[in-house]
Amino acid sequence: MHSVIIHHHLYQPPREDPWLEVVPTEPSAAPDHDWNARINRECYARLAMAEAHLCDRRAAARDPDARAGIARVVNLYAWCSFDVGATLCEWLDAEAPDTMRAMQEGDAASVRRWGHGNAIAAPYHHVILPLASPRERTTEIRWGIRDFRRRFHREPEGIWLPECAADEDTLDAVAKEGIAYTILAPYQVRGHDGSGMPVRWRGASGRTLTIVPYDGSLAGDVAFGGLLRDAPALAQRLTPYRHASDQHTDRCTTLATDGETFGHHHKSGDSTLTEALSMVVQQTSSRVTNSASLVAMNPPTTDVQLVSPSAWSCAHGVERWRSNCGCRLDDSKPPAQQWRGPLRTAIERLSNHSHEVFEREGLTLFRDDPWEVRDRYGDVVAQDGDVLEQFVKRELRADASAHHVQRARELLELARAAMRTFTSCAWFFDEVDRIEVRQVLRYAARSIELSGHASRLMPEFVQWLAPATSGAPNAGSASELFVREAMPHRDATICAAAGVIACAAHGIATPRVATFDVTVRPLAEAPGAPWNVTLAHRRTGAARSFVGHVHGTGPGLTVTLSAAEAEIGGTHDVHVHEFPESVARLLLRPMALSDEALCDEATPTRSA
Repeated sequence: MHSVIIHHHLYQPPREDPWLEVVPTEPSAAPDHDWNARINRECYARLAMAEAHLCDRRAAARDPDARAGIARVVNLYAWCSFDVGATLCEWLDAEAPDTMRAMQEGDAASVRRWGHGNAIAAPYHHVILPLASPRERTTEIRWGIRDFRRRFHREPEGIWLPECAADEDTLDAVAKEGIAYTILAPYQVRGHDGSGMPVRWRGASGRTLTIVPYDGSLAGDVAFGGLLRDAPALAQRLTPYRHASDQHTDRCTTLATDGETFGHHHKSGDSTLTEALSMVVQQTSSRVTNSASLVAMNPPTTDVQLVSPSAWSCAHGVERWRSNCGCRLDDSKPPAQQWRGPLRTAIERLSNHSHEVFEREGLTLFRDDPWEVRDRYGDVVAQDGDVLEQFVKRELRADASAHHVQRARELLELARAAMRTFTSCAWFFDEVDRIEVRQVLRYAARSIELSGHASRLMPEFVQWLAPATSGAPNAGSASELFVREAMPHRDATICAAAGVIACAAHGIATPRVATFDVTVRPLAEAPGAPWNVTLAHRRTGAARSFVGHVHGTGPGLTVTLSAAEAEIGGTHDVHVHEFPESVARLLLRPMALSDEALCDEATPTRSA
């Protein structure tokens, strides 16, 4: 029998502000607010609503969803294997819940159809696991499994490795956590027969992991060639073994590529894929399935060797993420990525410091080993508010105070920020002065802040980053990028507090301000009276109160803010362009700051 598997790797580099936990406007993504929104519209949402006539007649008797003649709009997540990065899921939860729901429903439908789900797990952050420390590697895998379990309500059978980056230790760590299989490029495995059927890797520890090799030539033609313009040609490539002489052995064609290929990178690629699949499912010589079902029906009997380390986007193992190996996007330019090594070294030094703080303080706060608590944090890390608070309270010693609860929440956020700094996208591209590098540097700044040692660490980190430059004349360095665009120049809580007061003073109902719970009230029942606002961070629990006066209108709007506790801090003049984006938009709407609004006696607004 010939099997056909389509696997979508769904992931976007994270872009959220680490202090506010929201993605700012990205003008290059117009007409959408940001690139996540644009790619969701062009791809992720479309994959859930593909137009087709997909019907597997052999499955019709046992699966009503597959009955012939009823399918006009198809959820491709029910027909295609997929993994979705947990950090992308965080965004989908808040901004595109229908898409997230379609993925969950598609997985459930595939379980009904094939007995095994289409969704597979992935490490929580898109990190290169062979370059991670053993402890970090384990936590990334465990967080990914725990988040998968919460979202899809079942145990994951397989896992996708970011960039397909693998070495012996990585596969052993995956197998140790009970994962059955992963998908790799054919050139990452020695000893397979080219049939595409599952093979077995056996590690030095004795643990085994099944590997499903994908079709590298097919993946390249889909991602970079013109195959997505021709549905019949794609269907033919998916089912090359249609004659009786070709069917003497079991074979499998697995197409594995970035899910964004279908609709974002290639417009209408989702439609082409749907048409091709509709042709495939009507053939009697082939069957569409997923990797978990394939592995269950065809346990591997062939042992193979892993090319260790290796990845699907680097010809030099995993050097693309730590050295100037020559892998780059623009081959017309000479390689000039010598910044990659110093950047990784600086991030590793900072991570080691974060680990020391986490372990030292965690030992005094948590009932169990702090690293075990960090692993369990994966159950709730994608959530906030009461969920995080209750988790921490369960993990603390019996005599823990409210201050201990808050510091424990900060320590777990410190651990999260440190893990985010290794997001692979920062090393993937050609230049150091890019948004992906800036993003991991912002995570670094957040971890420095949460460590409690910012006054010492911030200047040291700037020095560590200085060697991370391309070496070209007048080329910027990671150090300059950090100072210019990553290091906070204004306290995010102060900016949010000023925005809330400005809204309240103009009678605008208090919006959900990023990741804060807000309470705001006037200090006197008179026009122009000062306002009091309290903001509580939904992840760390840190609460701060301010008093503020509003001045001016429109683009000249300013809030003079001071801490409610007079002895703490000074006075801050915060301009409207410094407010959180969503708040500034509300205030700068036409008529939002009219003379009538300024004269009105605004009613106190509260949110909790």
